[in-house]
Amino acid sequence: MLPPSYGLALLLTTLVALGPLSTDLYLPALPGLTQTFDTDVVQVQLTLSVFLVGFAVAQLVYGPLSDRYGRRPLMLFGLALYLLSSLACMLAQSIDALIAARFLQALGACAGPVLGRAIVRDVYGPLQAARVLAYISGAMAIAPMIGPFFGGWLTVWFGWRANFAALALFGVVMLAVVFALLGESNAHRDPAATQPRRILGNFRALLSARRYLGFLLCASFSYGALFSFISGSSFVLIELYGLSPQWFGASFGLVVTGYICGTLITAKFTLKLGPFRMVMMGAVLGTLAGTLMAVLALLEVHSVWAILLPMFGVLVAAGLIMPNAFGGALAPYPTMAGSASALMGFMQMALAAAVGTVVGHLYNGTAIPMTGAIALCGWAVLASYYFLVRPSSEPSPQPPSRGRG
Repeated sequence: MLPPSYGLALLLTTLVALGPLSTDLYLPALPGLTQTFDTDVVQVQLTLSVFLVGFAVAQLVYGPLSDRYGRRPLMLFGLALYLLSSLACMLAQSIDALIAARFLQALGACAGPVLGRAIVRDVYGPLQAARVLAYISGAMAIAPMIGPFFGGWLTVWFGWRANFAALALFGVVMLAVVFALLGESNAHRDPAATQPRRILGNFRALLSARRYLGFLLCASFSYGALFSFISGSSFVLIELYGLSPQWFGASFGLVVTGYICGTLITAKFTLKLGPFRMVMMGAVLGTLAGTLMAVLALLEVHSVWAILLPMFGVLVAAGLIMPNAFGGALAPYPTMAGSASALMGFMQMALAAAVGTVVGHLYNGTAIPMTGAIALCGWAVLASYYFLVRPSSEPSPQPPSRGRG
């Protein structure tokens, strides 16, 4: 196992980036897929929503399995599946085949984030986990920043299949590096972790812990706001405002720098201010920025900047919320970090998939469905913090992770 180092942090960053890279790289190709496969926006957006469904469900499997068998074997399996399914996406001859291949791709891709976060908890411990996750999240944001830009040019030069060829190549590299360098980090393996009663008992105990649930909802709704933008922005900015695929990628990358700023602020101030204050600051900022964006859309302010500038603020807020929410949620649970990470990831992705599906169905040639969803997610984060997370709430107990299954 690599010791705590820049090399390990870099490897974990690339593993955690599997999720956003797999969604963001081909975003500029989405509008063109409607013509390629002679289908509609709803079907094309299913390639995003189905990916998130698979991503969410598989985390519930990877988490308990990694608590029992370790992180390394599950990571290798996930990366191998990711490679094969990326090739299937590249070769898809219909929108239904692409949707099915994207589901399988998600089953492989989710090994990176859910196991990567658990490895952070294994290696760095409860006090440093939020800080390390913030650095990883900031570096990981490079993927969605350059992904649409790179994907836009790949789409223009070689067509949409080139995006999935690039993801397959990335899978090859990551599989080789993990096989060569990543050892086992789980020092608290639980032989009963995969027993159905134990799994359900652990999940039930986690969800009954007030602060864990609050952090979970804050992270989930924050990601829901981000995924509303991911799901709707290519149609709004390309079809409604007339941006080319490559300029859409540049605009997307500009907005994502907000997330990098937020994570850098988190890394610098979390140890001083604590996760509660950081999540509160993010909740207030995200609510204000999202509401401003929705109001501008309702007032029919047809400007790219009416979308990009408020969304920059929403992503600064996400950079404050998500690393601190994950770090705060996982800190009390050293013996079930895999399950705790998996449950958070499942809820985060499931909610985002639902929001993305709603945005796709409500798309009406305006920015109102997308911006309204972003604003509502911001208010939901604020409510979750106020009622469940704030320090005046009673502390969460450590649920039992050992004993009879």
